[in-house]
Amino acid sequence: MARFAHTVTVAALDRGWFEEAAGALVDLLDASREGPGGSVVLADGRPVEGLRLLKGRHLRPGARYGEVPAVPEGVGEAPVEHAGAEAAPVEHAAAEAGDSPDAPQAVVLRTWRPSHSVEAESLVEEDGMSLKVGLRLSEPRRPRAVELSLSGHKPGGGSLYRFSGRGKADLAAWWAAVDRLPSAPPAARAPVSGRAVHRLAKARLTLTPRPAEGGSWRITVVLSMRGRWLLRPVGAVVLFFARGPVERGLREAAESAAGEWNTALAGLTPLHGEALRAEIADALVNPDGATTL
Repeated sequence: MARFAHTVTVAALDRGWFEEAAGALVDLLDASREGPGGSVVLADGRPVEGLRLLKGRHLRPGARYGEVPAVPEGVGEAPVEHAGAEAAPVEHAAAEAGDSPDAPQAVVLRTWRPSHSVEAESLVEEDGMSLKVGLRLSEPRRPRAVELSLSGHKPGGGSLYRFSGRGKADLAAWWAAVDRLPSAPPAARAPVSGRAVHRLAKARLTLTPRPAEGGSWRITVVLSMRGRWLLRPVGAVVLFFARGPVERGLREAAESAAGEWNTALAGLTPLHGEALRAEIADALVNPDGATTL
């Protein structure tokens, strides 16, 4: 097994603000409804940018969301009536996209229970690969954990073109880890971990935070890799010669992610209450015009 590690320093995120923002976002979406043509409309009547219901009932299990594909000239419109909304003209192409299980970049809602959990699944076709990404959020109004699953394959490509992965961020454990004294040892268990499996190899990635001087966080990223089955000796030789590039790639990826995080937090205005709710609503309906989120 080969092990690579790198530590970066990032600006700390305020837990209270994060949980307040998460709760406001969930409440805004929970109060939304289906509008004309499958649009998703906030309680104030404004449509959410880039989010459209293609199939099913809004915020019910099985609801499918995505972008309506462009309709070629000469294709007519047909009135389609959505449950819970007035009849509205919806393009034939949109209806077909919603009915197709292989519609590119579609998001299917599996569970919507804002006080307990939210689950969704994304189906993506990209560069000849079929990807399925699952997301589960526990206690969304005050998030406690985020779970991610990933599987991919290339149709007709055989087992070498198949892979899968799972990851989990235990947010309760994360906050406990960063609330320690800077002189305390790091958490014994990484709050964020993920595993990826391929026919030829396995990989594991962990993130372990600890408080640093000045109120920042130091996050240690560890990547472990090993070959599978009879390929372990071969994998060990390959990793021996590839150690330099892998270490450099991990370091550059971690530093880049840390830089983007710090830039995002530097431009964040920590609004609260109705001001925060209004800013999140504005960001949902006009992402390019958002000023603080």
